[in-house]
Amino acid sequence: MSNDWKIFLEDFRRTIESSAERLRSITEEQSETGRAEGKWSPKEIVGHLIDSAANNHQRFVRGQFSENMVFPGYDQNQWNEVQQYARESWPLLVELWRLYNLHLLHVMSCADREKLKRSHGEHSLNKIAWELVGEKEPATLEYVMRDYVEHLKHHLSQIFGDSV
Repeated sequence: MSNDWKIFLEDFRRTIESSAERLRSITEEQSETGRAEGKWSPKEIVGHLIDSAANNHQRFVRGQFSENMVFPGYDQNQWNEVQQYARESWPLLVELWRLYNLHLLHVMSCADREKLKRSHGEHSLNKIAWELVGEKEPATLEYVMRDYVEHLKHHLSQIFGDSV
């Protein structure tokens, strides 16, 4: 395992634990208030991050044995609406988010380095990645994992009002 990858994984672990602690300090009432009209509340953002974890979980696994990285996308607003995260218990959402991401950290740390670095010409990251990859550009599973963590940090920053 390269030192760069170890640093990335350790940073992800620290982000999970420190953010969970900060999220726990938000009250149930505060978790229900959106940043602005039409914007998701912290509950809905964490719900979205749980959905992102669920969708990326299968990408992280399938990407290790598939010949391509063509993954389905999902409609984040529909997922959020259907699951009614705004009505869910805040402590439960925070703990589910924390535990799911600790499992994803485990999956990332167990991934074979050759499979992480393997270049794939056929992918859907031009449609589903947070930071899109050109349709004709090759992509790697490592990119998918790093993109996931950057997306997670972006949304946590929305909740906290500062960088994570």
